Amino acid sequence: MTGLERILRFTARDFEALGMEQLAYVKPVEVDGRAAFAVHAADGTEIAVMPDREVARAAIRQYDLEPVSVH
Repeated sequence: MTGLERILRFTARDFEALGMEQLAYVKPVEVDGRAAFAVHAADGTEIAVMPDREVARAAIRQYDLEPVSVH
């Protein structure tokens, strides 16, 4: 398995082990019947919900965190 394949299989606990202060992940969610994107800290704590994946990723970068997508 390649490094990328391993990262794509990370769980919230795996991200927590990497350091909550360095990563945040974006996860597709549904809010009031509409598609949205939740931003989570590495430990799984939901930080925010954004209407668009790119807006979510930009918000993460604004706080000097590295965004990671979770499918």
